Amino acid sequence: MLELSILGFLAEQPLHGYELKERIKALSGHVRPVSDGALYPAITRLTKAGLLDQRTEPGASAAPRRILSLTEEGRAELLERLRHPKPVEISDQVRFNTVLSFLRHLPDRREQAAVLRRRLEFLDAPSSFFYRDGEPVRAEEAGDLFRQGMLRVARATGAAERAWLTEAIEVLDPADGAQSN
Repeated sequence: MLELSILGFLAEQPLHGYELKERIKALSGHVRPVSDGALYPAITRLTKAGLLDQRTEPGASAAPRRILSLTEEGRAELLERLRHPKPVEISDQVRFNTVLSFLRHLPDRREQAAVLRRRLEFLDAPSSFFYRDGEPVRAEEAGDLFRQGMLRVARATGAAERAWLTEAIEVLDPADGAQSN
């Protein structure tokens, strides 16, 4: 997700490493902090792969700054990653939020809707944090105030997300939304 965040933010504008780190930290740092030890090697990998370009500009104080920008190959890679997120990028809430943050860069609304449909299908599958005899445990069956709370909050959050996804898919691909209702 770090590489997707780098590509996504640089699709919006060229940035130097510190600015890029601050944007990534704002997006997911409270859940998954980004360290220099992860960010700069990722930037190096993407640059060596021809997905990023670097140029040096005079710094605001004394030290020169390396400005990163997305190459055409980098833009194509970003679009490919957005079109075809990995299963974990659909199932994991933080990773899906990263995909969602940059999904507007996909130019085809039907492709955007297809990604949202995958998330909706995932959310519609029965699941729980807890299982009994191979079946998901519902909040009413948890038998524990705290687990009950987890399950009730997850149910409410999931219902709100499913409602938004359904509305967004209808906006992005009205003909398909009418067919699936």
